[in-house]
Amino acid sequence: MIKKKKKILLKVWFADKKRLSGLSTVSTILSNSIFGVTLGFQYRMRSVYAHFPINIVTMEDGEGLEIRNFLGEKRVRIVYMANNVLCKKNDKTKDEIFVYGNDLSLVSNSAAKIQRSCLVKKKDIRKFLDGIYVSSKEKLI
Repeated sequence: MIKKKKKILLKVWFADKKRLSGLSTVSTILSNSIFGVTLGFQYRMRSVYAHFPINIVTMEDGEGLEIRNFLGEKRVRIVYMANNVLCKKNDKTKDEIFVYGNDLSLVSNSAAKIQRSCLVKKKDIRKFLDGIYVSSKEKLI
């Protein structure tokens, strides 16, 4: 029995630089989609604070986050994940969140939503580095 390799062949004729870059983009999107459906993508995020500890609570079985006590503020920030993207807190490491799902663009957009919700405003951003940042991007195996 001979195993056949499963390949997708993309061709472009008389291509210039713009067409070849478009072909490369399509190839990357296809490979990420295939990899995401079979295994998945995960972003690790860490909360960083100098004085006021940031409290993070996952809500609705990982479909959203509540961020409390950011820079000592009373306001509760609620961030909802995109479709088919979930988040959970790491039990082993303090102040770490996992954002994971099948679609790389949706996972990265959800991580960006979390990071953008904790922007420091009306203060010197060189001094106030508090927030929730992406620490690593991984492919689930």
